[in-house]
Amino acid sequence: MTMDKKYMLMNFKWTCVLLLAATVMAGCTSTPNRAPVEDRNAGMKVPVAAGVPGEAAKPLPGAENSGKPGYYTVKPGDTLIRIGLENGQNWKDLVKWNTLDNPNIIEVGQVLRVVPPGVDPNAAASKPITNAKVETKPLDAKPAPTAASGAAPTPVAVAAPSVAPAAREGDDDVNWAWPAAGSVVAPFDEGKVKGLVIGGKAGDPVLAAADGRVVYAGSGLRGYGNLIILKHNGTYLSAYAHNQVLLVKEDQTVRRGQKIAEMGSTDADGVKLHFEIRKQGKPIDPAKLLPPR
Repeated sequence: MTMDKKYMLMNFKWTCVLLLAATVMAGCTSTPNRAPVEDRNAGMKVPVAAGVPGEAAKPLPGAENSGKPGYYTVKPGDTLIRIGLENGQNWKDLVKWNTLDNPNIIEVGQVLRVVPPGVDPNAAASKPITNAKVETKPLDAKPAPTAASGAAPTPVAVAAPSVAPAAREGDDDVNWAWPAAGSVVAPFDEGKVKGLVIGGKAGDPVLAAADGRVVYAGSGLRGYGNLIILKHNGTYLSAYAHNQVLLVKEDQTVRRGQKIAEMGSTDADGVKLHFEIRKQGKPIDPAKLLPPR
């Protein structure tokens, strides 16, 4: 083989090697064909409420009565004590009327009856209830424990039967009295102060503003500290907050001017009495009902 033929054969081999290398590199840099991705969530039903996926939420108790007169829909932060205060009812009656197994458990959106069964809620406001007959006995000389201590307060009056008194006209004829001797340091303001703030010293007597029955005595309502709520008839409640000592217990009857607590500063920034009068559960200005000093 001549030298020229050997040189041409060598060039041909190198050309084949270069073409093969170029083909391999092109294959490495090309985009491969991918298998299609299956969307496993396609067609899945979104659950209506928390719980088992795909199952509809169960209606809350009383939902069928939502929006009806005489019923209340529970809001975040509500307690039975607060609902009772804002609707002019005893929280124990709410437990009974709604057959609640645990009064400490109510759900947002649950609908509660806030008028007695069999009572027309449209006529409830115009069908007052008279005061129960009150019998009292002298105050025990021993100091009563605070509600926060968990010990039972010392009774100061004979308990009345836990039944609703007979209906009659004249609920507005309540003989009101001032609940404390101190001066008013903050007047009623419907948007901010739902009653009167009365000043004083720790231990000053807190008096029942009118004849009535104790429907709450304790510290379970945030912002009120040691609290007493009196029900005077089917129209009026009064509330006494921030006490250091409670001298009455639930279901006791009291007389106008009777000492029911000692002034304090529980859940407050200083010693004071926060005093409310509520008509059909709505706060009104006590100064318009209390006698002039």
